[in-house]
Amino acid sequence: MVPRWPEAVGVPQTAPASAPVDRRPPQRPARVHRAWFVAAVAFVTIIGAAGFASLPGLLIEPLHAEFDWSRGTIGLAVSVNLALYGLTAPFAAALMDRFGIRRVVALALLVIAAGSLATVWMTAPWQLVLFWGVLVGLGSGSMALAFAATVTGRWFTARRGLVTGILTAAGASGQLVFLPLLAWLVEHHGWRPATVTVSLAALAVAPFAWLLMRDHPADVGLAPYGGTYAQKPAPVPGAARRALRVLLDAARTGPFWLLAGTFAICGASTNGLVKTHFVPAAHDHGMPVTAAAGLLAVVGVFDVIGTVASGWFTDRFDSRRLLAVYYALRGISLLFLPMLLAPSVRPPLLFFIVFYGLDWVATVPPTIALCREHYGDDGAIVFGWVLASHQIGAALVAFLGGLTRDLTGSYDTVWYASGALCAMAALMAMTLRRRRPPAARPILTQ
Repeated sequence: MVPRWPEAVGVPQTAPASAPVDRRPPQRPARVHRAWFVAAVAFVTIIGAAGFASLPGLLIEPLHAEFDWSRGTIGLAVSVNLALYGLTAPFAAALMDRFGIRRVVALALLVIAAGSLATVWMTAPWQLVLFWGVLVGLGSGSMALAFAATVTGRWFTARRGLVTGILTAAGASGQLVFLPLLAWLVEHHGWRPATVTVSLAALAVAPFAWLLMRDHPADVGLAPYGGTYAQKPAPVPGAARRALRVLLDAARTGPFWLLAGTFAICGASTNGLVKTHFVPAAHDHGMPVTAAAGLLAVVGVFDVIGTVASGWFTDRFDSRRLLAVYYALRGISLLFLPMLLAPSVRPPLLFFIVFYGLDWVATVPPTIALCREHYGDDGAIVFGWVLASHQIGAALVAFLGGLTRDLTGSYDTVWYASGALCAMAALMAMTLRRRRPPAARPILTQ
């Protein structure tokens, strides 16, 4: 009798000639799976690149004062940045399949550093659009949430939702680290030291990502966490062509439009609305700008808690129901916000900040899980396109919110409209159908 092939990684015993040959290098059992180390590297990398997200709002007034550029001109650079951030993500996910995660991430960090540093010597508005809008937009788009989706998709089979939540929270953690420091630098030393700080942070984590990140578990002879060993897939050529093909294929399905629609509302009600207009809206009610900005920092604190918890929930509950609950609660909170704004910070407003912070990007883990559920290996690229819709929604509301304020003299209409949009997103999430696994093919015997 021939001994059975052992299941664990190790030295194989004698096997029949027809048995597949496992060419994995033998590995010593580790207490902590290597996937958690890769996730930690990704977490630190995202934090190091998060400074760019804290800086745009701090640059508007200093640039206007020094160069006499209009806020519309400065806003154009920010809009280009936001648009490229979203549109680059699906191509970056395809490039990671072609050239590997660490090459794409390291190059993206260098592009962010170069674009941020180049603004120190700019003298014309087109340079701001080029350096901050195009270069930092392209680099940050390659470090977008598609990066988190790719890492979790390759390295984790179990605990994917939790890890997605942790990596998503890394962006908020980075903003918490940088926002107070950058605000202090701008106030006491001007905007140039702040941009140099962002550049140095991106440069500092670039070698960290290059040396410690690994593209695939097979590179170190391991199976994904909670999964079975598989050979590393061959590089996928034609990254741009593949990203467009995935978009065309996904666009023929209903779930894509529902996911893109709900995530566009997510961007509209977070980055486009609260992140852009909360401070001026609070200032309209007599609240000092520093106090309003401090409240946004508190939103970031609870965002970390809410996003990690959402990842844990995603591993255990129906992602569609989670999205419906998140959007419904967000919509209700926005409907109450106009009644809570006042010259001073009061307990009801603090309750809103905590409640809203827990829900800020809690939608990301279940959205990624649904993209993976419906589109399999192309899930990360599909999520990149869904993320692009998020940024488009954010850009539209960032513009329309300001226009509404100019026309009506108040932000109240914007809050109420966003609450209604969130209710619509909750209904859209519930209309998503669960994807049934393909039926097993019958085994033919001779």
